[in-house]
Order: sequence, then structure tokens, then C-alpha cells
Amino acid sequence: MNAETTKRVPARRRRKRWRFRVRPKSLAINGVAWAIGLIWLVPFIGVAMVAIRPLYQTSLGWWNLSPFTVTLANFISAWNYTGCPLSLGLRNSFLVALPATIIPMLVGALAGYGFARFHTRTRDYVFLAVVLLMAVPQMMVAVPVYNLMIQLGLISNLLSLILLHSAWGIPWIVLFMRNFYQTLPVEVEEAARVDGASDFKIFYRIVLPMTLPAMAAVIVFQFMWVWNDFFFAQILIQNSNWYLSTQCVPRLVGAYVRPFDLLSAAAILTMSVPVAIYFILQRYYIRGLIGWTIKG
Repeated sequence: MNAETTKRVPARRRRKRWRFRVRPKSLAINGVAWAIGLIWLVPFIGVAMVAIRPLYQTSLGWWNLSPFTVTLANFISAWNYTGCPLSLGLRNSFLVALPATIIPMLVGALAGYGFARFHTRTRDYVFLAVVLLMAVPQMMVAVPVYNLMIQLGLISNLLSLILLHSAWGIPWIVLFMRNFYQTLPVEVEEAARVDGASDFKIFYRIVLPMTLPAMAAVIVFQFMWVWNDFFFAQILIQNSNWYLSTQCVPRLVGAYVRPFDLLSAAAILTMSVPVAIYFILQRYYIRGLIGWTIKG
């Protein structure tokens, strides 16, 4: 018994030494990753420093920390700016981003399930056409979309952006959800079908709850895409009462003045919404991204 214990002690010690051993390759990879992360954070730190301090303290560089006065005046001024108040822009952005996220998510989830589970002769051709739509650049459809919205009387109407972003988001959501559905076990659906459940009931009672991680990833991607859009908003929204937040931020710049303090504060207020949604759905978002890459 004593001989066995004496043999086990060195083995345990060897395991402990091996456990805390630092590999040069891992150390180098982590060092490079941390360096890239810190370099990537520098512009955001600069924007935050300019936003929370008076302009005269950062006019020679935000890294000058003397004097250092923290104030919320820049955020208040950007929120209530006379030409295009950011409060109005954020409200309009919410009115566009929420339905333009929910509508394509529901349509894409249902269509993706059809492409993953139902077999027809034209299924692959239709799916290929849907995927090819993802390659169409925005600039190619700008003029046709503008003419179409004029005919529909939707210029300077938020409904035009809701319809456009919903249609633009459906192809990639269909592709994403279809790939996720193919990783789910079919046996559960077959058992429910034997018990007499319809296809739609199987979808919303069995399949849909299992796709919550993928739905979270879709929400984050689609919401960020719609929220950060400037190109289509600038084309279709020409009435200042319906400007989005991405349109209000550049309008803080005057003809002869560039208030970097207001621009920084407005940028932080604008990007805080998608960042908050990402942190809220972070756990499901990561599971949704890696879930369909691992089958079984």
C-alpha cells in the first residue's frame, strides 16, 4: 500500500507541473490576440474621451488628460440638437429596425424549414436563386428601388425602409436557418407526425423552440444591419421629421464648424443600442453561430 502511494505522489506532481506549463506558441498567440484587441479599442476609447469631456480639453488630442472634466453636456446637446435631434432619429430607427427584424426572421425561419425538410423537383433551383440574391449589391438596385417607391408613394415614409430591409434580409436568413435545421434530429419530428401532428404544428411546437439560439443570432445580425444602414435611408427618407439616427449624426456638422464633441456623443448613443442587444443575446448568439457547424 505504501509503495502504491509513493508511486502516485510523483505522478500527481508531474500532472500538476504539466497543468501549469506555459507553451510558447500559446503565449505568442494570446499576446498577439490581446495586442490586436487593444489596438482595436483605441479609437473607441478616443471617441468616449471626446464625448465625456468639454471640447477645449480635447482640441489638442484626447490623450491630454490635464485638465480632465467629466460632463454629460455633449450627450444632452446631441439629444436635443435643433437641426436633427438624436432623440427623434433614435425613435425613427427603432420604428424601422424592430419590424424589419421580426418580419424577415419569421418568414426566413418558415422558408428555411421548408427548404430543409420538404423535397421537390425545383427546391434546389429555387434555393440557388435565393442564395444568388445575396450577391446583389445595394448600388445596383438603388435607382429601381427609388423609382418603385415613388410609384408607391412611399418616399419619406418609414414603411419603404421596412419593406426594403425585410426583403433584403430574407435571403440570408433563409440560408442561415436552413443550415441550422439540417443539424436538428429528424426523429423527433417523425414521432410527432406519427402521433398525428400537422407540419405547421410540428414547426411551431417542436422545431421552433429548438431554434432559439439561431433566432438570437438572426436578431443580432439583422437588427445591426438595419440600424446601421445609411445608404438606403439617405435615398428614401428626405423629410427631416423622419430622419434616422444614422442621418442625424452627420447633420451635426455645420458649414464651418465640426463639433467633434457632439459627433462623438451622438456616435456613442447610436451604437449603444445594437451593442446592448448583442450583450443581452450574447449567449444564444454564440450558440446559434456555432450550432449549425456541428451536426449531431
